[in-house]
Parts: sequence; structure tokens; C-alpha cells
Amino acid sequence: MKAMILAAGLGKRMRPLTDTCPKPLLPVAGKPLIVHHLERLAAAGIVEVVINISYRADQIIEALGDGAAYGVSIEWSREDRPLETGGGIQKALPMLGDTPFLLINGDVWCAPDLAELPTLGDDLAHLWLVDNPDHHPAGDFHLDTAGRVHPDGEPRLTFAGLSMIDPALVANEPPGAFALAPLLRSAMIAGRVSGHHHHGPWVDVGTPERLAKLDTRLRAMAE
Repeated sequence: MKAMILAAGLGKRMRPLTDTCPKPLLPVAGKPLIVHHLERLAAAGIVEVVINISYRADQIIEALGDGAAYGVSIEWSREDRPLETGGGIQKALPMLGDTPFLLINGDVWCAPDLAELPTLGDDLAHLWLVDNPDHHPAGDFHLDTAGRVHPDGEPRLTFAGLSMIDPALVANEPPGAFALAPLLRSAMIAGRVSGHHHHGPWVDVGTPERLAKLDTRLRAMAE
């Protein structure tokens, strides 16, 4: 099993913090945000990691190196300009291979159980979904009682930025920048997306204020 961490964004919502530091390297409880992901992957035995980079790419590579310090092996997928989620995944497919992989948004913090990952079967994706946070009350998708995810329906949950993805979801799209969400919605309509409700800790680290709250929370937990 390989994992991909999305880390190519400009981090506009995190300015001014990201004017000099790329979002994946912003510190949370004494370590870069992305290192929390790397350590959790290593603990679960997922040691082959692909990271896409664009904004301040050299700064990220210099900080993380080959990943050995965190118990993983990192391959870097460079983008001259950010290719959005779908395009970034597609560009990295030669590194990811043709089997399903774990996809993680670099700007979330979560503590999922990665010991037993879902299998896709004929599905193209499996999504981790969480209760709607205050800043996103309308949610993203509907999860039915059979574990199928739909673009419409009630009640709604929020996509946690963690998923299992079959490379076939993006493989045949024209190269370049494109979003993943429309492809996921099409796969949902075709009945090929499963999911589950993640009840554990999760934070969308999308603003300096939420970053500061997470830092305070994790430091308090460590005391």
C-alpha cells in the first residue's frame, strides 16, 4: 500500500503565515503539520509515500529529505504550477502504480485507525466522512446506511480529506490541472463510491486561527 499526501497548494487562506513557509511545514505542537501524517503512516506500516509539491517546493524537500527520519520513503512529484487535486494525482500515477492508494490532504489533521484499511472491490473510491464543522455546516455528501456515498441526500457529512483511490478514477482524464470532486460525484452517481463515518479527532487546518487552536489542543494533550 502506498500513500499520497497533497502538498502543492499555495496556502492562500493561511496568509500571512504561508508568505515565507509552505503550509505543510507550518508547525503544530512542535513539528510540521505534514510530519504528523508521515509519523502516522509509518506507525501503520505504510512506508512508501508520494508527495506532490509546487509552491516553495525546495523548502519542503530540504525539510523532509527522503523521509528516512520519519520511518518512510518519500518520492517527490514536482508541479511547475499547481495542478489541483485531480491533476496532481494523475501526474503522480507513475510513482503510485496501478493499485489503490491512500490519499491524504496535507491541510488536515486527523487520527484515523489505519491498521485495517477498506478494500475497494469494484469501487473507485472510499471516503472518510466527518460531522460537519462550524465553518462548513452544509457538508459535502450523503452516506447511506449501506455505506454508499451520494452527492445528494440527507443527512450530510463533510469529506475529511482522507480517502482510498483507485488510479482509474483519474487515469483517463486529459493531462493538466483538474479537480477531483467532479470525478468523485460522477463515480457516486454510478454507485462506485463507498465511505464510513469517522468519529475520531479531525481538524481542517484552513486558517491561522484553526492552526493556533489545534496547536494549543495538542500541546495540552501532551502535558
